[in-house]
Amino acid sequence: MSISDLKNRVGQEVALSAWVPVTQERVNAFADATGDHQFIHVDAEKAAQGPFGTTIAHGFLTLSLLAGEFMNQGGLPNLGNARIIVNYGLNKVRFLAPVPVGSRLRNRAVLHSLEEGQGFVQITLQNTIEIDGQDKPACIAETVFRVYL
Repeated sequence: MSISDLKNRVGQEVALSAWVPVTQERVNAFADATGDHQFIHVDAEKAAQGPFGTTIAHGFLTLSLLAGEFMNQGGLPNLGNARIIVNYGLNKVRFLAPVPVGSRLRNRAVLHSLEEGQGFVQITLQNTIEIDGQDKPACIAETVFRVYL
């Protein structure tokens, strides 16, 4: 998709990622990377007695998939003429539902805005991270990327 094609898609869905599995190994690796070893994430026995009945992914693990896994799985518009895409930041983030280990997530991205700069285009996406089989999304986040051409 070219930038000129993308300009005409503001307010429309521009990407839908593949489903990404949420495994206990992924959750444990995230806990090790961040130092967040709260029992609801890493201790299956104790988590079974907690409010969610099982271990759940960290909210920030779910969010971090927007910068990596979802991008690699079709969660961003395909901009073949881009030299590099840089994460510029977040405007709004809400974690709406817990993500049980063993579930699958995908990202649905709607183009919120597109602004042209010197040698780059800044795109803002409204992302809805869906949980397979559930009506309520795990997360809604507005992300900002700079696409250098």
